[in-house]
Amino acid sequence: MGDNPIKVSGFNHYAISVSVVPVSLNFYTRILGLKAIVRPEFDFPGAWLDCGNGIQLHLIEGKPDCIGADGTRSLHFAFAVADINAFKAHLTSNHINIVKDIKARPDGILQMFIQDPDGYFIEITQLQDHVVST
Repeated sequence: MGDNPIKVSGFNHYAISVSVVPVSLNFYTRILGLKAIVRPEFDFPGAWLDCGNGIQLHLIEGKPDCIGADGTRSLHFAFAVADINAFKAHLTSNHINIVKDIKARPDGILQMFIQDPDGYFIEITQLQDHVVST
């Protein structure tokens, strides 16, 4: 059959509206460790971040829309970390509120939730291939 020319080849980026780009840029680089990357000179404020594996997060200055339709974390994105307990200690030392503490999902994956400066829910996940046996 061959390759389908209209098949999606991968996920490229996710864009969110943020109140103040420098505040959010500081959070995503200093707290989450994402790397700021070159952004084309659009006619509106923003910043681009490298999330790894060719995926980017685009920050666009505007009115945030961070709460899901049901008012919960149903609207969120997730970042994987190698050691969720060490990452929690990093968050705590930087006075980042843990919205939902570390807990195993039904499939055994560890997760916790935080919020960015605009209130977007962010899941921090430790994938099973990173889980250290004790």
